Amino acid sequence: MLSTITAEKAALRRSVKEIPLTDSERQASDLLLFQRFLALPQLARREPLLLYYGIGSEPDTAQLLEPLSLKGIPLFLPRCLPGQQMEARLFQSHSSLSPGLFHIPEPDESCPSINRDSLSIILVPGLAFDKQGFRLGHGGGYYDRYLAGFTGLTVALCRDKLLFPSIPVEPHDHPIDLILTETRCLSRF
Repeated sequence: MLSTITAEKAALRRSVKEIPLTDSERQASDLLLFQRFLALPQLARREPLLLYYGIGSEPDTAQLLEPLSLKGIPLFLPRCLPGQQMEARLFQSHSSLSPGLFHIPEPDESCPSINRDSLSIILVPGLAFDKQGFRLGHGGGYYDRYLAGFTGLTVALCRDKLLFPSIPVEPHDHPIDLILTETRCLSRF
């Protein structure tokens, strides 16, 4: 039987997926989110960054690959592994990407991997976030396991309409350090 919190998260996932977002709203939101993200002073250090490949209502983060590469930042993308684990592999080119477990483009095995603790920033996906920094993921737990013990900076891009006062939280959930919306920046520091 599902725990109460797990059931609440599942219900919230369903309702969040029903929030309407037109193509023009998505494009305008993405533009503002990406401008805020690319302006982060932490990116000036040109240290390794784990980026996700946005799907569904998430920002289309594939648009960040070129501007981040032009800044000289080593870019990594997640690759799903058996046992609901993931690893970070170097983004070399679009031709080195292939559909992964969830049909999300992932670097193939020819792309070098990096130890999680060598990453400086992890851009964390989510369906929705709350003002305390918690996220509502897709429910697979890949990022929860990957973020356990991570000491670098975690950042999320959240549309204003998907930022809630609070979301259900379980003991394994990790708050995000910095949430960027179209209009504000929420920091746990």
